[in-house]
Amino acid sequence: MTMIVLVVVIAVVAFAVIGIYNGLVRLNVQAANAWSDIDVQLKRRADLVPNLVSTVKGYAAHERGTLDAVTQARTRAVAAQSAGPAERAVAENELTTALRGLTVAVEAYPQLQASGGFRDLQAQLATIEEAVQNSRRYYNAVVRDLNTAISTIPSNLVAGPMGYHELEFFEAAAGERELPKVAF
Repeated sequence: MTMIVLVVVIAVVAFAVIGIYNGLVRLNVQAANAWSDIDVQLKRRADLVPNLVSTVKGYAAHERGTLDAVTQARTRAVAAQSAGPAERAVAENELTTALRGLTVAVEAYPQLQASGGFRDLQAQLATIEEAVQNSRRYYNAVVRDLNTAISTIPSNLVAGPMGYHELEFFEAAAGERELPKVAF
């Protein structure tokens, strides 16, 4: 009888550990997939920026500083593609800030705003920015769930020995929330 109870207890513990481990694997895969979604949207935005800059150059040649800032921020964002969430967020936030500065600068050029090509690029950029925000929210939700599972009992008893660690959130920088200042 004691042997049967021992076997049942071992089986229950084994199934619990397997269930917890599978839950951690599922969350980890979801986090990787969510990060990939962010990456795809950021690459789409980076690919759109050169077209946007060249369109604006044709109309607003004396906005060179703003255009250079956007180009440099894009270069840093592309270079940070293999970095972790924190470093990537900093580079992408610089690009977001530079693009906002460009948008504000463009308001001084009615002909540019009336250009169909520019309006299409601006609409694409707005769509991509919304997709980036949605991807960021989903990634952070999955990371929150994974980090919670890694930190709470009993899953933390499985997570540590199995090599799971908390992931970084993809957070907005303080400067990303500020409106850009443009002087003419």
